[in-house]
This record gives sequence, structure tokens and C-alpha cells, in this order.
Amino acid sequence: MRKAVVLAVILAVICACGPNRVVLGDERFEEYLPLLEGRRVAVLSNQSGIVGDKVVNWCLQGGQEVTEASAGVPFGQPSDTARPVEYGPHLVDVLLEKGVDLAAIFSPEHGFRGAADAGQHVDSGVDEKTGVPILSLYSGGEPMPSAEDMGRFDVLLVDIQDVGLRYYTYYVTMQHLMDACALYGKQVIVLDRPNPNGFYVDGPILDMRFKSGIGSLPVAMVHGMTLGELALMMNGEGWLRDSLKCDLTVIPCKGYRHDMHCTLIVPPSPNLKDMRSIYLYSSTCFFEGTNVTAGRGTPWPFEIYGHPLIQGKEFSFTPRSIPGARHPRYQDELCYGEDLRGRPLEDIWAKGIDLSYLQDALAHFPSDSAFFMRRRHFELQVGVDYVRDMILRGEPADAIKACWRQDTERFLEQRRPYLLYP
Repeated sequence: MRKAVVLAVILAVICACGPNRVVLGDERFEEYLPLLEGRRVAVLSNQSGIVGDKVVNWCLQGGQEVTEASAGVPFGQPSDTARPVEYGPHLVDVLLEKGVDLAAIFSPEHGFRGAADAGQHVDSGVDEKTGVPILSLYSGGEPMPSAEDMGRFDVLLVDIQDVGLRYYTYYVTMQHLMDACALYGKQVIVLDRPNPNGFYVDGPILDMRFKSGIGSLPVAMVHGMTLGELALMMNGEGWLRDSLKCDLTVIPCKGYRHDMHCTLIVPPSPNLKDMRSIYLYSSTCFFEGTNVTAGRGTPWPFEIYGHPLIQGKEFSFTPRSIPGARHPRYQDELCYGEDLRGRPLEDIWAKGIDLSYLQDALAHFPSDSAFFMRRRHFELQVGVDYVRDMILRGEPADAIKACWRQDTERFLEQRRPYLLYP
């Protein structure tokens, strides 16, 4: 009987730590807790900073884990209704349990709990559960923390789930904090996480004329790097303010490869609700710079698109005011457009950035001149000035992508010294 119990324990350990198990940076306590002893600690995190996930957090090569069925299951909803969704504890709670002197929490876009709308200003406050001060870096003021805030801590821990797009703002927040830590002599420790879009690189390198809060580094639009790798590149390429370097340590994941398709378990932001939306995001987020909606205010943001005046489309939807999209574009108006939820994953992965959705919407839009917004939001997203004109001229998608192929190849070579994973 005793041998059977021992065997069961061994099998459980093998299953938990087998070849498909990816151990996140925040689970590797033996690597970073000694660096926190006797020091005041600040954390950059949000709702994604879960340690030791109790639900599926596996990666497999070739996308075998993320299936057509699972890709459309909303995060937090079990695909098997007999199995309840359970989460591990948040990093903040774990650090406090382990006696770490936690001085502050820095929160990014969408806030610490991840509930605020895109671009919505989020005030600083206090975490109700722990009493730890929350210092918002998305309050509408300076993106860098004040000298007073920097005086609260000695070392910064970064634990936040990114999705690998240049216009996804969490890395920008990390960059501002790294700027401040380099200036004030604070250590930065990045607890790394897989990039769900880390299996490919695509898009132009940002023309720094279009540098903004949704694109601050000269990297490819889909950069394929983890936040830890990106932090190393910021330091190594002299991209921090005044070309300073910060005291940087990255705690890498174990068992992760860039050719894996990783399943997340919580929404990284309010409108990325399942894996299919994360895969489509590199293509459908372009609609944010047009007068077509990408489906905010519906159950399927970034998986559909449409407009009240689009013609010749049978699919329709009506955006509503809902949490995470309080005032969506065309609220309570019937929109016509396209439903991408049936697009095969293999096609989405093979295409990478797919401009055909923009071209399709333009072809059915009542006015070419009114398709793009007058402000430069589209250029801030795409990072260059030629894509809009080529789309309006009716250039094929492959011809447009060929214009940035050299950028992509150059970036692949430039990033090579900073990669932590094969």
C-alpha cells in the first residue's frame, strides 16, 4: 500500500513537470526570493499575475493544445462543465504570505484588476484585499512614476501577461518603469511568461516619427518576444531614456519554446476574451484606426467587424454598453459585417498579419474617403506611412506585406542576442 502511494506521488510529479509543462518565471521562487530579502519591493502586475495556475497552462509544439473548439472558449469558462475553473493565488498574495516587504503595486492600462476600458484613465488607490498602495501609471499624468513613488521601493518585480504586439501597451509601461529604475538606481526583475503570439514575427519596424503610447520601440509589429526578452533588448540596444541601463534580471520560464502555442487562462485585457481573439488581434486591431468597429461591446471583440452602412453583408451585430466597453462605437446601432469565428486556426497562424479584412471592409464601405479616421491612429498602430495609401489604392495584401519583409528580416537578426528560448 505504501509503495502504491509513493508511486502515485511520483506519477503526479511527472505529470505536473513533464515535457508539456511550462513553469512560469513567477513560480521559480528559489531564483528570485533570495534577491528580495531585506528589500522593499514593488510589483508591476494586473489580474494576469497568477502563480502556479491550477487550470490548464500547457504549451505544445504545432498548436496541438489550442484546438478549434478550445480557441473559442472564453477565458475562465471551462470547456468541460464538469470541471470547475480554479485559479492559483496572485503574486501579490504569495509575496505577502512569504513575508516579502511589499511596498507598492504599479498598475498598467486597464488597472490592477484589469476591468477598465482601453485608454481609460485609472486613478491610484489601495488594494482592498491587502492594503498595499496601488500606483496607477495610466492616470492621465506623467507615464513615469514620481520621485516620491520611486523612493518607496528598492526592487521592482514585473509579472504581467503580454500578447506580443507592438501596440499592446504593457511593455510601454514596463519601459517607463525601467527608465525610472535606471535613473534612480533600482533593480528590475522580470518574472517571464510565454508570448501567445511568440511563434512568428511580422510587420514593419516602427518609424520613430510615429512613436506614441501605443508604440514606443523600433521593433516589428508582431515581435515574437517575451517581456523578459524585450526588457533585455531595451537594455542592450540603449533604448531606455538617455541610453541608460538598468540593473536587470530576467527569471525565464522553464520548458518554453517560441514554436509553441500557449493557452492563457485569464483575459490579459477586457476585450481579449479567448485564444482566437488573441490570434486575430494582430489583424483586426487595425480597425481601431478606421471608422469600422472591431466588435467592442459584443461577446466577440476582435473576432468580428462591421459598420451600420456596410453593404452586401448578411452577418449583423449590435454593440452594447458592457463592462470593459462602456461606450462602444455605434452603441445600440445595427452593424453589418463579417464573422471570423469560423476561420480555421491554421489559416490564421499561416497568414500572420492579414490585411484582407481591412480590404474587404473597404470594398463594402460606402465611402473610401471616410474609411480611415482623419487622425493618425492607424499610422500609430501600423508604425509606417505607406500602408494606408497602398490599401486605398487597392494594392494586393501580399504586395503591401512585401514592403516590410526586409524590416522583418532585419529585426529577426537584431533580436537574436536577446532570445532566452529556442
